[in-house]
Amino acid sequence: MCAERIRDPDVAIVGSGIAGALMAKVLATAGKKVLILEAGEQLPPDINGYMDRFLGATAKVPESPYPPELFDPKTKGLTDPGTVNAGRPTVLSLGAKGKFGDWRDPKQSYLIQYGPLAFGSTYERINGGTARHWLGTSLRFLPSDFEMKTRFNRFVDWPIKYDDLEKWYGEAEKEIGVSADVADQRYLDISFGAGYSYPMPKIVMSKVDAAVDAAMSGLKISGHGLDDVKWAVASTPAARNSLPYQNRRVCAGNTNCIPICPIQAKYDPSVTLADALRTGRVDVMYKTVASRVLLDEKGRVGGIDFIRYQYDKGPPTERGRVTAKIYILAGNAIETPRLLLMSKSDRAPDGVANRKDGKGFVGKYLMDHPLYLAWALSPNPVWGYRGPLSTAGIEICRDGQFRRDRGAFRIEIGNEGWNFAIGDPDTTTVDLVNGLNFSDLNPDKKPLFGPDLVTALNTNLSRQFRLGFLVEQSPDDTNTVTVSDQFKDHLGLPRPQINYNLSDYTKQGLAAAKETASAIFQSMGAKEFTTQPYADDPSSFQWPPSQTTRIKYFGAGHLVGTYRMGTDASNSVVNDMQRSWDHDNLYLVGSGTFPTVATANPTLTLAALCLRTADHIVKNFP
Repeated sequence: MCAERIRDPDVAIVGSGIAGALMAKVLATAGKKVLILEAGEQLPPDINGYMDRFLGATAKVPESPYPPELFDPKTKGLTDPGTVNAGRPTVLSLGAKGKFGDWRDPKQSYLIQYGPLAFGSTYERINGGTARHWLGTSLRFLPSDFEMKTRFNRFVDWPIKYDDLEKWYGEAEKEIGVSADVADQRYLDISFGAGYSYPMPKIVMSKVDAAVDAAMSGLKISGHGLDDVKWAVASTPAARNSLPYQNRRVCAGNTNCIPICPIQAKYDPSVTLADALRTGRVDVMYKTVASRVLLDEKGRVGGIDFIRYQYDKGPPTERGRVTAKIYILAGNAIETPRLLLMSKSDRAPDGVANRKDGKGFVGKYLMDHPLYLAWALSPNPVWGYRGPLSTAGIEICRDGQFRRDRGAFRIEIGNEGWNFAIGDPDTTTVDLVNGLNFSDLNPDKKPLFGPDLVTALNTNLSRQFRLGFLVEQSPDDTNTVTVSDQFKDHLGLPRPQINYNLSDYTKQGLAAAKETASAIFQSMGAKEFTTQPYADDPSSFQWPPSQTTRIKYFGAGHLVGTYRMGTDASNSVVNDMQRSWDHDNLYLVGSGTFPTVATANPTLTLAALCLRTADHIVKNFP
């Protein structure tokens, strides 16, 4: 059964995140009738409800503004994912075994995690997907990122090169509205077409950026392949308005881009989806969970079964099937392979789009950007807590011959003080008022009042800043998404099962990030406060293995791999147009098609690939 207005769709899309919204807009503009199945709720007419939920949340994590509820009002603990129709992970379920948020407890963690390390990233299942809470960073990949095997004898080459995407990068930057300066982005062989300019000028860099930049001229790091790096700070391209654009306001510097921009100056997929809906050829079935992809006798996709619900914890209200000519799965690198693997049949014994010989690639090569976080007090005020979360970074260390031996990284400079690091300004304020020292800024544990409290707060909060290192992760076939044969969601569908680890290549990249952070702080004359993780932290590891030092990583929210593109069916799931090798009317889009993760945030490349794929469909399926 299809939605009311779209009876016989040409295209059925699963997911209304940025990939699904882009595909829908382009295809509908070209005259195709499009039906989208979206597991989450329809967006309300304004974001006031989301803002109220965020402002009232005890834990202001990326998931806090959006449904379903993180906490069960009866138990006061985390909501049991088995009681929710469209579950999603939360960073609150990355706790140590036996503690709050136990990462291996299926009643607390939506992802059934088997480790040996925790997969730290989360996502949304709501209209707009995870880009509801993204930062907006819109970096292009480097030319070398597409040629890891050729240049560094590592991993695989992509079946396309940078030149194949250059045009589409420009189109994506226009579609999502990127503020940046071409001159700032001409590094490490990134090229632009003649006369190209970004849609808007760059966001003004912050005082934190200036303080870090001032220390770059004297920065010297020995080892890790960084001896000859010419260190410099560059502004960061962002899908955030520096001028009025797409009827969105100019950024006001609210410093909570993650999880929600209170004035909607940041792009989110609702902008593109609204354009798609205005064509009159797109409809969305909300609270509709795709449960099975069906194949016909010719091996083509013949339909998608769905289950609808009205309430997050309510019973199913409808079961049905959508049929179309072309099918596009636009979930993410966990939910898309989950759906494919749930769709086993006699025609697809190992799942749809997965090879029948037991050597399929669906669900393999799960990647993220393991993020190393470091924080310090500068010698002089840098006035954080103003401006977007990040306006600049250090990009020159994204490439080099060291990639033969370890993961590269980019460095994000944070404007939000120690908010990400320790939950400030709240943590320090509570410490100083109550005589505590969770922040390490009140070692005497002395409660302060009046002018002494004001002075201490001003002195400390004005000098806080942090660095985030997004580290390249190796694509390992042992990092997998499968489906649990034991744990299900409230609709009776198997939940995603994760096996995840970090290779020595990736750990060496994190070790290099740790030393680089300390060197930058030293060059600035800043005092470092980065803490050592607990031994039972599932998002940490001992490095080197022979020593007691542990390194903690965070998830960057960048879900990559699990249905990779390649040159043929023997090494991949889809071709360079993101079309299934096994089923010629099935496309799998999103960052799950990336063969490698590189160092740039994936959204811009994801968008460029979608625009390229949509153009291919328009030209080849009249």
